[in-house]
Amino acid sequence: MTEREHKSLEEAEESGKYIRKVRSFVKREGRLTKGQERALTLFWEEMGLNHENGLLNFSTLFGNDNPVTLEIGFGMGKSLVEMAKNTPDKNFIGVEVHRPGVGACIALAEEQGVKNLKVFEHDAIEVLADCIADQSLATVQLFFPDPWHKKKHHKRRIVQASFVESIRQKLMVGGVFHMATDWENYAECMLEDMNTANGYRNLSETKDYIPRPDSRPLTKFEQRGHRLGHGVWDIQFQRID
Repeated sequence: MTEREHKSLEEAEESGKYIRKVRSFVKREGRLTKGQERALTLFWEEMGLNHENGLLNFSTLFGNDNPVTLEIGFGMGKSLVEMAKNTPDKNFIGVEVHRPGVGACIALAEEQGVKNLKVFEHDAIEVLADCIADQSLATVQLFFPDPWHKKKHHKRRIVQASFVESIRQKLMVGGVFHMATDWENYAECMLEDMNTANGYRNLSETKDYIPRPDSRPLTKFEQRGHRLGHGVWDIQFQRID
């Protein structure tokens, strides 16, 4: 989100004209390329999931009982497709609201012959509530969410106590919530929220962060962070009850 967009939100709120429900995203519009539009038209029935269809049955959806990873906010989908391709013994569900990103993800998955991946074009908060059964996920991934870096915007960050609890409910016991960010303050806040949440344990040997696991490919966001001199912090917590 640009500074102008942030400012517009502030102005609207200050004038009392803007009331915003907590969501997992800021809607970003963009033009579809011909390839993205083609992928959405031709392959949505095969790869796309619709929020209005309600609760998913993973065994029916994927035709097997392999563990399922849910990724929230997959961007253009490159790393998600790579993970799915590299681990065919796991199933993946991606959730993204940016339509060009959804189209790009589907196009790349089709090009790579990836069959163990399905995607939503919808708000992740609503997908979790309405489409994902409790204790059904092996992993939830949240990589490089909007940091809302200004202190007065921290309340907009998706990682908050209620969200952390909703993730715990959807994870099976032993399942893992994996987060990554290139904003140190957000990493600290994530760690604080997770440390105070019930039913989790930190998988870090040092009780804070973990090295980037091989299972998480380097993304353009991470590369950008390195260029800007930012660190990248990975956090993994396991559901224990």
